[in-house]
Amino acid sequence: MVESPSSSTWSQVLVKLRFFTKIRRFVRKTSTSKGLDGERTAEVIVDHRKSVDANIENDDESSILQRSVKRLHFGTREEKAAAAREIKRLAGGEDLSRRKLMAELGVIPPLVAMVGSEYTISHRKVAVQALFELANGTCTNKALMVEAGILSKLSKNIGVDELAKHEFAQLIMSLSSLVNAQFPIDSSKILPLVLHMLESDSSVDTKMLCLGTLYNLSTVIDNVGSLAKDEVVHTLLKLSSMKVASEKALATLGNLVVTLMGKKALESSPMVPECLIDILTWDDKSRSQELSAYILMILAHQSSLQRTKMAEGGIVPILLKVALLGSPLAQKRALKLLQWFKDERQMKMGPHSGPQSRRLSFNSPAKHGEADEGKKLMKNMVRQSLYKNMETITRRANGDSTSSSKLKLLVISSSSKSLPY
Repeated sequence: MVESPSSSTWSQVLVKLRFFTKIRRFVRKTSTSKGLDGERTAEVIVDHRKSVDANIENDDESSILQRSVKRLHFGTREEKAAAAREIKRLAGGEDLSRRKLMAELGVIPPLVAMVGSEYTISHRKVAVQALFELANGTCTNKALMVEAGILSKLSKNIGVDELAKHEFAQLIMSLSSLVNAQFPIDSSKILPLVLHMLESDSSVDTKMLCLGTLYNLSTVIDNVGSLAKDEVVHTLLKLSSMKVASEKALATLGNLVVTLMGKKALESSPMVPECLIDILTWDDKSRSQELSAYILMILAHQSSLQRTKMAEGGIVPILLKVALLGSPLAQKRALKLLQWFKDERQMKMGPHSGPQSRRLSFNSPAKHGEADEGKKLMKNMVRQSLYKNMETITRRANGDSTSSSKLKLLVISSSSKSLPY
């Protein structure tokens, strides 16, 4: 069968259409795969750039650190100050390993040297800032600073300005925490500067940092000799009268008063016990009340002179109020003190009910006979009291309400008579 020209033409067109359709599908698949590959390639490039930037940043910090270490050791004073600023910046943050690495590179000794009086205040200030950052969270770095002589350097910086005082106080308190790690701290080297900042017109924050330093030092018995002095105790007592600083100051005094030297220093102060008695009236400062009562207990224990001074200062009614309205711990300590005052008053008054017998001298010939009679009389009184108590218990067990009410009245009246204050 012979095909007509028109049919052959249509068949050619269909073949071409099928061919171009296949080509179009192939081109679409190719373009799609190329697009995906392009996106993946772009992501890889971005990640690579980030890693390169991080490496460049690390390289920059490493080079900055190396350059700073070199300048600290061999640079001029201005170069050392600039290097200290870089050390302060690099040591900040949470990277403890970096701070340890800096100490291993030997940055601490030159920074400690910059705290000396031969440098300007601005140079000393930036060195202290860098040291404070390096000391953060590592006792090793703090110990290296102490071994490098930082305490002696700090003691010569009494005349610094207010802002520098605060930063010096931060570093001193940080170093004083070494006592918790049983590392010896010579408190006599830093006490002059600490006391100067406490007695000057320093800010409250600076004074709180100094009080924290004294508290840390007072926890070690070896430091009591330098702390239990009139000047230190007087300063602590003055600060204890300030409500914002009373707790830390009283806690430090509490550590000192348990030692013989500290107790003597407090007893000789003209502010004791009036200052401590006044703190007992602070109803809004329960912790201060507790600490003040604790110090008063230590002073009053086995000291009739101190108890007399406290009684003359009007402590008894204040203790009664604390025993009723204070915190549980303050109540307990107030009741203990009240019991001591009550016992002492009874000892001074002697028996205050019943007939009074004449007193006998020690060498009286009738002493032994009357002593035996007194013992017999005492035994009879105890026996009669025991019988009465048994009868009272029996009546109460039988439900005798009348005798019970009388007993209550008797207890109330006798207890009120037994309390001398």
